[in-house]
Amino acid sequence: MSFLGRVASAILVAFLVGFDGRVTTARAEQISGGVVRIGVINDASGPLADATGSGGLVAAKMAVDDFRKSHPNIAVEVAYADHQNKPDVGVAIVRKWFETDGVDVVADVGNSAVGLALQNLIRDKNKIAIYTAVATTELTGKQCTKTGFAWLHDAFTLVSGPIRTLVAQGQDTWFFVAADYAFGKNMVSESQRILASVGGKSLGAVYHPMANTDYSSFLLQAQSSGAKVVAFANTGDQVVNSMKQWKEFGMDDGKQRPVAELLWLTDVHSMGLDIAGGLTSIVAWYWGLNDETRAFGHRFFELHHRMPTAPQAALYSGLSHYLKGVAATGSDDTDTVAAWMRENAVDDFYARGSKLRADGKLIHDFYLFEVKKKSEVTEPWDYYKIIRRVPAEEAFSPLAQSECPLVTPAR
Repeated sequence: MSFLGRVASAILVAFLVGFDGRVTTARAEQISGGVVRIGVINDASGPLADATGSGGLVAAKMAVDDFRKSHPNIAVEVAYADHQNKPDVGVAIVRKWFETDGVDVVADVGNSAVGLALQNLIRDKNKIAIYTAVATTELTGKQCTKTGFAWLHDAFTLVSGPIRTLVAQGQDTWFFVAADYAFGKNMVSESQRILASVGGKSLGAVYHPMANTDYSSFLLQAQSSGAKVVAFANTGDQVVNSMKQWKEFGMDDGKQRPVAELLWLTDVHSMGLDIAGGLTSIVAWYWGLNDETRAFGHRFFELHHRMPTAPQAALYSGLSHYLKGVAATGSDDTDTVAAWMRENAVDDFYARGSKLRADGKLIHDFYLFEVKKKSEVTEPWDYYKIIRRVPAEEAFSPLAQSECPLVTPAR
């Protein structure tokens, strides 16, 4: 049976990476129970599984293994579970982790609705969460908390760069095909707001169920809108199937430009370059950016047989930063470690010299890219052609516009 097949429907939590040494140093005596416990939770079996899933667990184990090389006397355990993209399931699992299993930090998540639900829980329990592919701006906006950190992106960072770039090129009318849950709705809302601010126009939006497979009616509405750009505010299997049917219906004739507002490396691999080639999107991290990212990519590939996605790299980075905070402070106390994480820059292959902002966002560069054509690919998984680097100060919404109570205390 495959690894994912052995993951229980949602509730099974198996502690993995249990190191053999007890915590024996004087500083490590401040660690509760003598063990640092990490909980990785994501979509292990649904539409987001390729981009997060078991690869997220691989990234977490890599972070722990690398940490152990420098700190062999600090024991670390990793728990893993599938939230099935259901907020109530996710909350039930993580509540048990916190109340019964002694988990110190929860990481990954990868679903906006689950992320918002967990944000309330970590606020109540005073625990740390490191979010990767949670895109809703609410997470670090009205629902922000001092221990909730967004390591990868939000809806603004995903849509601002492509919209500004394409509208400036005359691609100024847009139609949206979106997933009908918190992520898709927030993506469309942010897109329409930014579109209007740069002189573009939204010609409408349609929303499909999360587990949808037939996109014909949604694509026909997009086609009949006459919009120059059809933007897909969905992800994983959703965008893969959308683009396959886009080609099947002959919509790849150049009359409308498809834009994937969130496109994972694994999505491109699933589509194939005949379908994905030429798609425009934006990403916070890509394994082929430089020698450092390539080195991590090849290490990950040896373990997972796929190159890492941006969420998987972000998970490694976020957990590494957390563990550095534990080692530096000699404690797994939430407030102590969270303060260290905020005060110290992230400086790794994922984000050089980046710091957490007051609203909980890790501020880093993004990369606008186009999917390569087959003739441009030089090695397996070499799918992205970087169009331009989007600097952090341009990629993220200004802090002055934040609705986070930590930035603008309620009057």
